[in-house]
Amino acid sequence: MTNIKVFIDDDVNEEKLAPLRDAGFTVERRIKLSTEELAEAMMDFDGLIVRSETKVSSDLMDRLPSLRVIGRAGVGVDNIDVKAATARGIVVMNAPDGNPITTAEHTVALLVSIARNVPQAHALLQTDVWDKKKFIGVELNGKTLGIIGLGRIGGHVAKIAKGFGMNIFAYDPFVSVEQAKDLGFEVRSLSDVFANADFLTIHTPVTNETRNIIGKDAFRQMKKGVRLINCARGGLIDENALLEAIENGTVAAAALDVFFNEPLPNDSPLLNNPKIITTPHLGASTTEAQEGVAFTVAG
Repeated sequence: MTNIKVFIDDDVNEEKLAPLRDAGFTVERRIKLSTEELAEAMMDFDGLIVRSETKVSSDLMDRLPSLRVIGRAGVGVDNIDVKAATARGIVVMNAPDGNPITTAEHTVALLVSIARNVPQAHALLQTDVWDKKKFIGVELNGKTLGIIGLGRIGGHVAKIAKGFGMNIFAYDPFVSVEQAKDLGFEVRSLSDVFANADFLTIHTPVTNETRNIIGKDAFRQMKKGVRLINCARGGLIDENALLEAIENGTVAAAALDVFFNEPLPNDSPLLNNPKIITTPHLGASTTEAQEGVAFTVAG
């Protein structure tokens, strides 16, 4: 059998790549390469496995004549030009079941954090300032959680949130009212979700329909003091509109794990706003999730 070579360009769990090696494939793992370095490094490789950081563009594919398969170790393939890959006969696959629990749990961690100002209080206490009055929070019990996208991740977030005593208003055009009722949730129009949510979280891919789905028009429909979480994809929220909504009091707080530009630039106003909690795309960053997606793609 001709030796098949697979290149790993993002931080994919090394041990779970064993199925590829057991099958006799040559596996090389190098991370944080520029596009130029990546093109040179894998000139004669058959497969490429990435996570979310590497952008697999049409131009990159043109420079990789041997490339036959691209694997995305995680949910979605929005960092891969699927149309260009299809035109070149390159197979694209992902691991949609690898990290929904992990991402849902990180969403809930941020949900609690913006309700109780956890990171801000911790940061102040680290400077030897004990100030209980500065960080008065709000309870989750009895509040309405708006969820845009009721798939694997959004559905799991909803189940956890119900345990907090929250009411769930969900928008998902692919989930029927009957399906939602069976799960104990209410499916509403997008406008209803915006108008009623005390907390709002989004769990959809970035498409032409969802890009900037939370923008100026959406913020105009929201109740004053809403709290917003995004652990899905950068580009779903208009970041400039979010900053304006925080400034005018529409949004009381936001917690963002994903951004339009990643890594987030050091001078980004999102980093300097005390009402915004930021984490560096940690949604799928647990030992269990990394092992799971690596094993799925490798298998």
